[in-house]
Amino acid sequence: MIEGFASPGKIIAVHLNYPSRMTQRGRTPSQPSYFFKPSSSLAATGSSIELPADTELLAFEGEIALIVGTPARRVSPEDGWSHVTQVTAANDFGLYDLRAVDKGSNVRSKGGDGFTPIGPRLIPTAGIAEDAWRVRTWVNGTLVQQDTSDTLAFTFGRLIADLSQLMTLETGDVILTGTPAGSSVVLPGDTVEVEVDAPKAPGNPTTGKLITTITQGNIPFGEYGATPRVDDLQRIEAWGSEQEHAAAVNAGRATPLATATTPVTTPTPAAATATAQAQALGPGSGSGSRSSQAPATAPVLTDTIRAQLSGVAVATVSAALRKRGYINIFIDGVHPNHEHAKILGTAKTLRFIPFRPDLFAQHGGGFNAQKRAFDTVAEGEVLVIEARGIPETGTVGDVLALRAQVRGAAGIVTDGGVRDFAAVREFDIPVFSQGPHPSVLGRKHVPWETDVTIACGGAAVQPGDIIMGDRDGVIVIPPPLLAEVAADAVRQEHEDAWIAEQVAAGASVDGLFPMNSAWRAQYEADQA
Repeated sequence: MIEGFASPGKIIAVHLNYPSRMTQRGRTPSQPSYFFKPSSSLAATGSSIELPADTELLAFEGEIALIVGTPARRVSPEDGWSHVTQVTAANDFGLYDLRAVDKGSNVRSKGGDGFTPIGPRLIPTAGIAEDAWRVRTWVNGTLVQQDTSDTLAFTFGRLIADLSQLMTLETGDVILTGTPAGSSVVLPGDTVEVEVDAPKAPGNPTTGKLITTITQGNIPFGEYGATPRVDDLQRIEAWGSEQEHAAAVNAGRATPLATATTPVTTPTPAAATATAQAQALGPGSGSGSRSSQAPATAPVLTDTIRAQLSGVAVATVSAALRKRGYINIFIDGVHPNHEHAKILGTAKTLRFIPFRPDLFAQHGGGFNAQKRAFDTVAEGEVLVIEARGIPETGTVGDVLALRAQVRGAAGIVTDGGVRDFAAVREFDIPVFSQGPHPSVLGRKHVPWETDVTIACGGAAVQPGDIIMGDRDGVIVIPPPLLAEVAADAVRQEHEDAWIAEQVAAGASVDGLFPMNSAWRAQYEADQA
C-alpha cells in the first residue's frame, strides 16, 4: 500500500473540523466527535472503488491523515502533535444511501472495501508545524477542494489529546482529520485525486496524488440486511447544497429531488464546477433531467388501455393507425429475443451518432449517455435506441440489459445489434433488435444523448410515445391517439375473430373480408 507502512490497529475519523465544511453543513460543534473505519477499507493509489448496485450517492472527502509514531495516552493538546511522526493523504469515501441505517456509526456507509484510500507517500513531520499543511482534491482534473490546517476548529494536537483521554493511540494508528467544503458525489467513470503538502516548508514536501477511480457494481444488496435508502435531505447533503444538486441535475448527473418545484437560478461556484464536469460527459446529458422534472401529468397508458391492448395484435393496432394517416410508425428490422415476447410501455430514448475518434474519446467513456439511459430508465418504460439501423455492432449487452430489467423496464428496442445475445435471451426482459453481434461500444457509434426525439428503424420516436411490440414487429403510437386507437383495435379484433369463425365454417372470403353490407348486417345481428 505505502512502502514502510503497516496496517494500522485503528483508523479514527473526525466528523467535522474545517469551518468551511461546518458552514456548508449548517452546524458548528463545540467539541470534536469521531467514528471508526475498518482497516479492510484501506486502499492504495491507483485502486478503484465500487458504487454498489441500486445506490446513487457515493461521496469523496479529501483529508489529511495523521500517522501516530509514538504511543499517546492522556497527553496534552500542546504535546499531542509530537506523537505524530508522519502525514499522508486520504480519501474518506462514504455512501449516503446507507447513512440512515447506520444511525451515525458509519459502519456500512463508510466501511466498505476500498472506502479509505491512503498515500501514496508519507511525509515526516519533523520541522513542520501542525498548522502548515494543505489538502487539495480534484475530480476529473478539476480542483474541487482546497484548505489548510491553520483554519481547523480542532488542531491536530487537540485531536490526539482528546482521543488519548480514553484510549491509547498506538504506533501506526491513523487519524483522519476532517474534510473541507467541496465534498460531493462521484459517478462511475470519474477519477478522484487527493494531495497533501506543506507548501511553506523547505522543499515543499508532498504526498503526491492519491488516485481513485469509480466503477459500477452490479450485485444488489440482499434482503437479509437493511437496503439502501435515499431521500431529498441525503441528496442535498451528499452533493453539498441544494444549488449544487440542482446544477448536477441540470447536467444529467443527479436524480431530481422528489419535492423539487422551482429551479435554482444562482448556482454557487462549486455548482458551476459540477455543471462543467457533467457537461464533459456529453451534449445531451441535460435533456433527461428536464424531462424528469416536468410537471406530473396523468398517465396516458392507463390500466384500462393496457387491458384493452393485451388482447390485441400489433398488426391490428397498426391498421387503426393507418386509417388515421399514420403509416411510418413501424420500427423496421427488429426481432424479439423471445419467441412470444410482447412489449407495451412509454418510450425513453437513447441516441448514438456515427463513430469519430475524438468524439468517442470525449463522450464514450465514464458514465456516458448509454449508461445514464440504462441507469435511469423507469418502471414501465421501453428504452428505444437509435443505432442508425446498423446491425454490425452491439448497442446493449448482458449487464445493461440486466440493469434495465432490475429497474422494471418494460423492454428494450434497438435498430442495432445485441452483445451477449445468448445471455440476454435468458433474461425476462423482452429485447427487440437486429440480432446478435459481438462488438463492444466504439466500433460504429458514439453514445450521444438521451430523452430526445430519435429515428429508430425508420420511425420517429419521442420520449413518452407508446411502444407496442409482438412477434410481428414494433410500432410507435402517438399518445394523443392512444385511447381511440385502442378502442378501434379492440372492435377490429372482435370483427376479425367473427370473420375467422365464418371462414372456418366454410364461408368464402369474397364479401366477408372485408365485410360487405350483407355480412355487416349479419355480424351486427349476432353481436346484438
